[in-house]
Amino acid sequence: METSEQTIRRVLSRYELGSKLRELRLRKKLGLKELGNHTGLSPSLLSQIENGKLVPTLPTLARIAMVFDVGLEHFFLGRRSEKMFVIVHAAERVRLPEAPSAEDPSYFFENLAFPAVGKYGEAYFAEFPMRAKPGLPHVHDGHEFLYVLRGTLIVRHGGEDRTLSAGDSAYFDSSEPHSYWGASDPPAQAIVVAIHCRR
Repeated sequence: METSEQTIRRVLSRYELGSKLRELRLRKKLGLKELGNHTGLSPSLLSQIENGKLVPTLPTLARIAMVFDVGLEHFFLGRRSEKMFVIVHAAERVRLPEAPSAEDPSYFFENLAFPAVGKYGEAYFAEFPMRAKPGLPHVHDGHEFLYVLRGTLIVRHGGEDRTLSAGDSAYFDSSEPHSYWGASDPPAQAIVVAIHCRR
């Protein structure tokens, strides 16, 4: 099983940071030494980034972006000629609690399409451990859809509790305070889609 560092490296490799840097450099007809003079970075470090041997830090990437007068997003957006099609393999997903500081999380989630850009929403696989009380209410712009895969899940929305079982789904305005908690063992599981508002 790969380490979290290996997973992160594999995920970042999709963005082809090195080849995007090389394209920018060659377009400006700069050698590694010249680019090093402009950025304050060593030619060997720049070479390692271009060849995918080193993942740059954000400050390093910001220096490079300023020299080429591009935003940081240049390195993370898909190439314009590419069609949107992203696969996230099970081993690439990271399981996270509802909030980094949560001592007793009401759910854990895995982002199902994190590398995709220009999305209209976010899709998650979520697991809800059985508990006696709801998690902390939260709000976000847009709407939310969830489909229960397993177990029993209680959703509190607008002060009212609704119980959903495997095969049930719900769609609601997520700008209203809402929270969830599992009411079954093994834990309830669901696909949750947060849909952004397009203004």
